[in-house]
Amino acid sequence: MHMNNEGADRTASATTERAALDRLCALDARAVGDSVALVDRLAPGDLTRPTPCAGWDLAALLGHLTAQHRGFAAAALGRGGDLAHWAVHPVGDDVPAAVAGYRRAAADVRAAFAAVDRPDRPFALPEFTTERTVPAARAIAFHLIDYVVHSWDLARTLDLPYDPDPRLLDAALPIARAVPDGAARQASGSSFRPALPAADGAGPLDRILAMLGRAPDWRAPGR
Repeated sequence: MHMNNEGADRTASATTERAALDRLCALDARAVGDSVALVDRLAPGDLTRPTPCAGWDLAALLGHLTAQHRGFAAAALGRGGDLAHWAVHPVGDDVPAAVAGYRRAAADVRAAFAAVDRPDRPFALPEFTTERTVPAARAIAFHLIDYVVHSWDLARTLDLPYDPDPRLLDAALPIARAVPDGAARQASGSSFRPALPAADGAGPLDRILAMLGRAPDWRAPGR
């Protein structure tokens, strides 16, 4: 039996969507991997360092990043509506334990995203909205942009280089443009601040940072 044109079109569309989802998950895994490589460099005393995230030291930033991995992993598995999965737990001053906890959460979210079977799979993201679910592809894009920017936060905090894959930046740039630049960015605990003007000739990473309220030339006070 031959498939009719309509059936063939649906199959081709599903195949294309699946390939796009796989590519998005691979890029997100790369962004997460960049953050893990930076967290692995933590040394005793680093957790009290100031970060580009106003009001957060490195312990607070790491607690946020770990919690977001756990929340998004739960959302991918259909359990995101339970706020317990999004809870931020104090990191404390035990650097090896904090690094190990982060690595576990990063592995969990990458595995959970890899198991998502279609781009419209509903994710419950109560930290973003409790009024509706978010399609998987959009939710994973949220996670990706968060970890591109927060990897830069980690690198700046630790005085380490950060040179993400150009393909990751190509994917992150349109996501950054789509992030609303409204009053929510002024809220306490917001990952992003109001947009800043980008310098003439700024590269893609600096443009992403400026769009999301980061000054690309930020340095910790006294450094």
